[in-house]
Amino acid sequence: MIRRDPFAQPEELVRRLYSYVAYVIGDGPDAEDVTSEAFERGLRYRSSYDARKGTPLTWLVGIARRCIADRGGRMLPVPTDDLADEPAPDDVEAESILRLSVREAVARLPERDRELVALRYGADLSARQIAELLDLKTNAVEVALHRLHARLREELGRPAASTDRRKGLDPAAGM
Repeated sequence: MIRRDPFAQPEELVRRLYSYVAYVIGDGPDAEDVTSEAFERGLRYRSSYDARKGTPLTWLVGIARRCIADRGGRMLPVPTDDLADEPAPDDVEAESILRLSVREAVARLPERDRELVALRYGADLSARQIAELLDLKTNAVEVALHRLHARLREELGRPAASTDRRKGLDPAAGM
């Protein structure tokens, strides 16, 4: 069994884990509590971490998913009323409208798809890492993410060639 300390870089883990949890249950004290609980469980069971089975982040995301389930938690729709938009360098109004539109489109996705968005853009996991975490094939995750992007582009009335993150068609850019 390969052993290494999964908490060697805790700042990055906290940021990415919290981002994932906030995507799933919403931003704020509840997300902070779940993130803390996942870290606490991770610390308690750190000897069970096996680097051959995934990265420290995927291991902690798995723990966080269990913490959310233990609380009876479900994926919440992404709130659209309290967005913290960053000022756009050019057309602020158009960028803000697009960001709101993307956020609302993601909120209307089925729970499984919102979970994929949270894992990909909240925790910033690769398709391979998501596949390992959800016990799926990497290709299945890649196809699901591709279809999600296509569905969001269609809903937003955008051509397929407009997938530039900076323009907000990436769910992460709209949040």
